[in-house]
Amino acid sequence: FFRVWCRLQVRGSQHVPDNGGFVLAAGGHRSILDTPVVAGTSRRVLRYMGAEKYFEIPGLSWFLRSVGGFPVQRDATDREALRLSEDVLRAGEPLVIYPEGTRFSGPDVQPLEQGAAFLACRAQVPIVPVGLGGTERAWPRGGRFIRPTKVALVVGAPLVPPVPEDGKRVKRSAMKAFNDQLHARLQELFDEAQQLAGVDS
Repeated sequence: FFRVWCRLQVRGSQHVPDNGGFVLAAGGHRSILDTPVVAGTSRRVLRYMGAEKYFEIPGLSWFLRSVGGFPVQRDATDREALRLSEDVLRAGEPLVIYPEGTRFSGPDVQPLEQGAAFLACRAQVPIVPVGLGGTERAWPRGGRFIRPTKVALVVGAPLVPPVPEDGKRVKRSAMKAFNDQLHARLQELFDEAQQLAGVDS
């Protein structure tokens, strides 16, 4: 649908691993379209966290699970959600995370939450950075329908997390530096995707 209606163009899909767990970190989270668009990066089933209440609706529950969703209790602690996510990665599955935390607007990738970097360091899996372009224009907040306008997705080379020292956890300073590296890369990819989609800066 997106390849036809939104002329979805994917660049850099060769960077997505064919096997093993990894964090797919999508930057430039601007629209609810981002989740189905991100699925265009790979033929593998990508995993997504979702509020448990959505998995209690019969038809919707089947659909969410079929596209890789898994439920998390809305009142669950961050620690529980992180544990579930880490289990997904250690099982060799890809996990999609939007490091900005929520949808924003504008040309700048917002400061990142620590979740993506933390999980990659804990599970010792790479982060595959992705820039999304044109999704806000295709379906902005409050929009009633998906506009037939070009959308682009640019995948960058995987970022390898720092290794724990002496078999222990990765140092906070190293994790922060890794998160800063991710932020800079996501901004580059977001800019490239926006340009590819023909979005004015």
